[in-house]
Amino acid sequence: MYTILHNSRCGKSRDAIKILEESGKDFVVREYLKEPLTKDELKEVLTKLNLKPLDIVRTNEEDWKANFKGKDLSDDEVLNALVEYPKLIQRPIVTDEKSGVIGRPKELVEDFIK
Repeated sequence: MYTILHNSRCGKSRDAIKILEESGKDFVVREYLKEPLTKDELKEVLTKLNLKPLDIVRTNEEDWKANFKGKDLSDDEVLNALVEYPKLIQRPIVTDEKSGVIGRPKELVEDFIK
C-alpha cells in the first residue's frame, strides 16, 4: 500500500495521484495541509526517504525565508518548523512500508511504483 503526501494545489502532486490511479495500485491520500503530520510521522517519512529534515524543506517559501533562512538549525528544529509550517514540506512524497520518493520529476513516482 502506498501513501501520498498530497497538496491539491500542486500540479506535480496531482500528476503523482494520476500515476498512482493509472497504475491500479492501492494507495492512500494524505492531504498534509488539512491533516498535518506529527513530528514522529515526519521522522518516519524521512527514514523511508533516507533524507535529513532540511532535504525536504521548500526553502523558497516565504515562511522559510521570513523565519528560518540563514539560521543554523538542528534537525530537530527543522522538524519543528515543518510541523508548524506544513506547506514547507516538499511534495509530492510517495511512500510504501519501507521506502519512499519525492515525486519531482514525476518519473520518480513511476519508477518507484514499478
